[in-house]
Amino acid sequence: MREYLANYKEILDSLGSGFEGISEEESKIRLKENGLNKLEEGKKTPIIIKFLKELTNPMTIILIVAAIISGITAAYANESFTDVFIIFTVVIINGILGVYQENKSEKAIEALQSMTASTCKVIRNNKQLIIKSEEVVLGDIVLLEAGDAVPADGRIIESASLKIEEAALTGESVAVTKHSDTLSLSSGEKDISLGDRKNMVYMGSSVVYGRGKAIITATGMNTEMGKIAHVLSNTKESQTPLQVKLSQLSKTLSFLVIGICIFIFLFTLGKSYPNLSGEVFIDTFMVAVSLAVAAIPEGLATVVTIVLAIGVTNMSKKSAIIRKLTAVETLGCAQIICSDKTGTLTQNKMTVVKHYGDDEKLLAKSMALCSDAVVDEESKKAIGEPTECALVNYAYKLGLNKNDLVKTEIRVKELPFDSNRKMMTTIHKNKDNYVQYTKGAPDVILKRCNKILINNKIENLSEEIRNEIIKENKDMADKALRVLCSAIRYYEEIPKDITSEKLENNLIFVGLTGMIDPVREEVVDAIKECNSAGIRPIMITGDHKDTAVAIAMELGIIKDGSEAITGAMLNEISDEQFEKDIEKYSVYARVQPEHKVRIVNTWKKKGKISAMTGDGVNDAPAIKSADIGVGMGVTGTDVTKNVSDMVLADDNFATIVHAVEEGRRIYDNIRKSIQFLLSSNLSEVVAIFFATLIGFVILKPVHLLWINLITDCFPALALGTEKAEDHIMKRSPRNSKESIFAGGVSIDIIWQGFMIAIITIVAYVVGHYMESGVWEFVNSADGMTMAFLTMSMAEIFHSFNLRSRRGSVFTIKSHNKFLWGAMILSLLLTLAVIYIPFLSNAFGLESISIIEYGVSLVISFTVIPIVEIVKFCQRRYESK
Repeated sequence: MREYLANYKEILDSLGSGFEGISEEESKIRLKENGLNKLEEGKKTPIIIKFLKELTNPMTIILIVAAIISGITAAYANESFTDVFIIFTVVIINGILGVYQENKSEKAIEALQSMTASTCKVIRNNKQLIIKSEEVVLGDIVLLEAGDAVPADGRIIESASLKIEEAALTGESVAVTKHSDTLSLSSGEKDISLGDRKNMVYMGSSVVYGRGKAIITATGMNTEMGKIAHVLSNTKESQTPLQVKLSQLSKTLSFLVIGICIFIFLFTLGKSYPNLSGEVFIDTFMVAVSLAVAAIPEGLATVVTIVLAIGVTNMSKKSAIIRKLTAVETLGCAQIICSDKTGTLTQNKMTVVKHYGDDEKLLAKSMALCSDAVVDEESKKAIGEPTECALVNYAYKLGLNKNDLVKTEIRVKELPFDSNRKMMTTIHKNKDNYVQYTKGAPDVILKRCNKILINNKIENLSEEIRNEIIKENKDMADKALRVLCSAIRYYEEIPKDITSEKLENNLIFVGLTGMIDPVREEVVDAIKECNSAGIRPIMITGDHKDTAVAIAMELGIIKDGSEAITGAMLNEISDEQFEKDIEKYSVYARVQPEHKVRIVNTWKKKGKISAMTGDGVNDAPAIKSADIGVGMGVTGTDVTKNVSDMVLADDNFATIVHAVEEGRRIYDNIRKSIQFLLSSNLSEVVAIFFATLIGFVILKPVHLLWINLITDCFPALALGTEKAEDHIMKRSPRNSKESIFAGGVSIDIIWQGFMIAIITIVAYVVGHYMESGVWEFVNSADGMTMAFLTMSMAEIFHSFNLRSRRGSVFTIKSHNKFLWGAMILSLLLTLAVIYIPFLSNAFGLESISIIEYGVSLVISFTVIPIVEIVKFCQRRYESK
């Protein structure tokens, strides 16, 4: 059925619906029959394919080749296949861990996507409900307002200046004006193109102006969007810049190490010539493999991905829902936070506390009728936009129930609120005539008024009274009240020209209402934290300048009114001058949406990383322009949420500051994990390289595999859970362009890697001496076992060093239970490998004495005092 060619009443009947909507029971039946209203996702990669992909990285291929050669050699020499078994076991365990970690990351991202799922307003059982867009069913009556994303395809049944942007479907960037009239085919026309179906709405489009109602005619894959093949899956997550850099680093190191391994392999074979044998060839090959195993940081990118996934999940629990992983990195660099006032810095609980006007009841009635908020009959409180709710509640307290008012004065026409006009107009039919109610900014509406209502009589608005109104408006604004003005106009018949120019002039002034939205208590501390963290908070609001200044001073954003500027004043400043002066201003009042874009872009020109909050559809350009776009989860429109990097589930400024702190913590922990992994891998390379040059075997490939699997992986992940250091919000934001190795990280990796290698070599020599009584570098079973134990535990102890890059580990008040768990697990597993005969034989280790075991632990523990001494010197140097 082509719904656009049928009368909407026929559509309502055919779908068993009406203006009151379908019942909840019927919606459940239809949902079960037709499924969720969402597009099919791309097929997920089977686990077996994921596992096979894990086997294709260079490190794993080298190990498999080593195992095959080792197996052939063992078969030829009629020896044990222990090495082959261990290598393949480690490869399989690595593969399983990789798949598990990937699945965990995917589930974390899916959970975040479900938190940012779109919602829509529907009418069911004649009640307005807010439901998930995926729960919309055929026959639902959907309410559409500016900023809403259209949840499914539908036939319009009511339209008030409704305009919808359909570029995703038609490619047409200009918004389409919609209506509820039935379309008809012209002569010779077989169908109407998608872009010309003015009485239809489609999934994937968004409302940019006005409001309307539509009955849903198609959901999910049956929508026009569902028919487009290339949007079947739009949830693919790209890697963050940090992940890309680390993946490239891993590949570069891998190829570099493989090159070095080939060189050593050929160099050693050359030294053995002409006494070259199969045994020498295999031994030389296994040394090269050992070096590759030791050097390639195969777990680097995986650890970072998991730390990011865990971090964003933790953020979501604190009401900061990250929609793009890149935002996590950027948050740690934030230098500017541009925030709306209402609901973000304040409580968004507007209450009318003062009024001015001759007839308070008429003032309250006009404000209530010129709004879209309604009274919930159960709670007796208004539902809708906060400011309009305050006005409807104000009328209710005076005995005027909006739900009753709309029955006696029926709305017939309207001009929705527009941020450029700063007003809203509705026209109502009562028993005598037509009356127009207009509400909005006092300075704007007062210019349109030439009459005033006094003692129920319409009189001319004199300059004296006009000045009195202006003074009253300023007095209210000085007290941080949000002031709205109301005006009326009467008609004998309904106006035909429904334009602002025609309607919103020659108005009769009714009165002013002053309402207040108290500041959020937690925001005061959040502002202080911003200042100590080198982050500049900026208030951007549509309110009067005096109101904005009063609130900003109460919050501690500014010290005096000279730091505030209005949108009108901003218009008079050139781009060049504004770039010079922008640091003077921390409050922007009476701004237009385009001003937000200008503010963000000017800060970007200054090289500052900025976050921008927004809730309305007109805020979307500024949010997209900002380095971190922040959408409002409570009052924000779907369009705003969809373009944002982060959504505030509680619309609270303090949540942004907490997210910045979390972003810094995550980035710090990633650096700690990277430093730990690379310094550990470097220590293994240095130890193997030294032993090869001298001519003895300090550790075998299987030993290094075990260390990398047990000792490296788990502590690196545990470091990713480390709590934020005390000073994290008392330092300036990091430079977004700086390398992950900036601040001395690369130097620390090098000297710490050599330190652990030296300690391991010392343990080998001591082990050989305790076994033979001779100090020398020769092959030694006890020496190898003590080196294995020392390197394993030295890396574990070193992970505790990295709980803070500069602070002493002994001054950290918090405990990392995961790190302690990793240490205990490593200790137990290492004990098992050394003292359980079957395992010690498989690994070629010796069951050393308790004394030797104790000596190894003491040697490995020395990494902590050594690093503590260096940290102390570094702190003294940096303090100077």
